[in-house]
Amino acid sequence: MHELVFKPEIYGDIKTAYDWYESQRVGLGEDFLLTLEASYANIARTPEQYQDIYKSVRRKLVRRFPYGIFFVVKGNSVVVLAVLHTKRDQKSWKKRL
Repeated sequence: MHELVFKPEIYGDIKTAYDWYESQRVGLGEDFLLTLEASYANIARTPEQYQDIYKSVRRKLVRRFPYGIFFVVKGNSVVVLAVLHTKRDQKSWKKRL
């Protein structure tokens, strides 16, 4: 099991998405958070199963929601760089490397 380390910027990514989903339907934001938690658990177990999309950056697509979790593996740690909508400029996470 890898240790997950979160860049501080992802909390803003997540809050923005959570707020938007909650404004669409009460409880949908909570569903989004639960889906992220399940994705984090999968990443921590087997981060190597996810494809490299840029140098050593990997991406896990989130089930049910159009979001990707961008991360790098560093030894026994996984550094989560961003949680972004798949239609958003994906290069914005490069600044977080």
